[in-house]
Amino acid sequence: MRIDKALSKATVALPYSDSALLDAKVLLAFVLNKEAIYLLTWPEHELTPDQQASFDTLIAQRSKGMPVAYLTGEREFWSLLFKVNRSTLIPRADTEILVEQALQYSKSTANILDLGTGTGAVILSIADELSDARCIGIDVNVDAVSLALENASNLNISNVCFYQSNWFDNITGKFDTIVSNPPYIDKKDPHLDCRDMRFEPLSALVANDKGLSDIKIIIEKGKNHLKGAGCLLIEHGFEQGYAVQQLFKQNGYHAVKTIQDYGKNDRVTLGVLKND
Repeated sequence: MRIDKALSKATVALPYSDSALLDAKVLLAFVLNKEAIYLLTWPEHELTPDQQASFDTLIAQRSKGMPVAYLTGEREFWSLLFKVNRSTLIPRADTEILVEQALQYSKSTANILDLGTGTGAVILSIADELSDARCIGIDVNVDAVSLALENASNLNISNVCFYQSNWFDNITGKFDTIVSNPPYIDKKDPHLDCRDMRFEPLSALVANDKGLSDIKIIIEKGKNHLKGAGCLLIEHGFEQGYAVQQLFKQNGYHAVKTIQDYGKNDRVTLGVLKND
């Protein structure tokens, strides 16, 4: 079957995807080991039987909701290509807001800690921009730590160390900047049964107390691990901005503010520790 015909057929097979054609192009380019532009340049290229079979298998899995990133094993974030697997969340574009803000609040030689690092996407993106910074990423999941280490090696980013820790349990010392994209979804949220989230690890998505339990821990204990004038930045749900601001203020942070994501939804709230 020709490339253009294969894409048309695959698009019809993905009626519930908001990006059926894009999904099909990404998966076919993956099967062919080509850049996406190849599909447009050579639409008449005939797939081999093996290529067609592989593509059909991936489309069948995608039609059941399996995220494209898990099917290809990779996702681009901050213009870097990260390996992903089902032990971690899939890096999302809106989380780039967390990176943007952390860079604004971090000096080039800062000590930076990433809590719940997952693939390592956030801290590796920061470290790639600030090559003189000393960065640490932690995760309670040892498989996530292994994946983050692999991504650091693949990207040749050497100024990051990764460790296993349940939040601050295995962390000593103080940092100029602490960032986190913790679990923040309420366990009763109906969106957990939708799209990609059905396949992602619940432990990285869900938190008690209406999604705020881990955020509370990070804000409360973060004070003991920030240097004077250090900044804590946390990603959260679009309806949690006010609640997270209040937690920051109750714990003595100042210059507290919430930043919106690209969809104009509250996404990251930060606070600065007073310089004693």
